[in-house]
Amino acid sequence: MDVSPWHLLAIAAVLGVMGQLGDLTESLFKREAGVKDSSHLIPGHGGVLDRFDSLYFAIPLAATLYRIFGVI
Repeated sequence: MDVSPWHLLAIAAVLGVMGQLGDLTESLFKREAGVKDSSHLIPGHGGVLDRFDSLYFAIPLAATLYRIFGVI
């Protein structure tokens, strides 16, 4: 695996932004639905969706970027 540090920095920056976007999107869905927690499975933590909301956007993008930059 011969990936330049600049490619890795670009991947990290894009995934950081997309993780935040996933969190904000899930919060918007909850706000529009008028609920504080998406479930009661994990009390006090916003529900199960709050544990994974950033991954919904980041994982598919990470796989795509890794493929483009030749990491995998």
